[in-house]
Amino acid sequence: MLQREDVLLVDGYNIIGAWPELATLKYEKLENARDRLLELMADYQGFSGVTVIVVFDAYHVSGGTGSDFRHRKLRVVFTRERETADECIERLVGDWISVKRNVYVATSDLTEQHVAFGRGALRVTARELKLAVEQSRSDIQTTIRREPATKRNTLDSVLNDDIWRRLELMRRGQGEKPKGDGDN
Repeated sequence: MLQREDVLLVDGYNIIGAWPELATLKYEKLENARDRLLELMADYQGFSGVTVIVVFDAYHVSGGTGSDFRHRKLRVVFTRERETADECIERLVGDWISVKRNVYVATSDLTEQHVAFGRGALRVTARELKLAVEQSRSDIQTTIRREPATKRNTLDSVLNDDIWRRLELMRRGQGEKPKGDGDN
């Protein structure tokens, strides 16, 4: 589906409402649902190489000036007061399309999908994104299981024989004495 050079814009609250795991967390505490979504998207970005931007609507936040920050290399945007996530995503689509990248918008909002598509973005439903995230998590687990547990990056594996021999003699107290203060 998505390639390394692509950009994925995620309508945060829309995805939270669409994924059962996140919807359950939302009813307990909205912050927990946001944190879990960011964790999942950061892992997805790290494994897939896709640039992910998660947008949260702060339309009703009085005096909100918006914020844009990094969370585990993931870009997170909270909109300004009176700016919807949809408006912000539409603006970001324009910004990223001008850089000649494939831009995907993840939302189940049909109107937003059509608007994003009209601006040149490709659409990803909440269900499709969930499947992609689950597949990447499965691929990560497969990769971890395939890696040998005893694989180590030791110093002696990169040293040539002469240097290794000198270090071994020094370790045993038989090698050259290092020069320090007072040694001339």
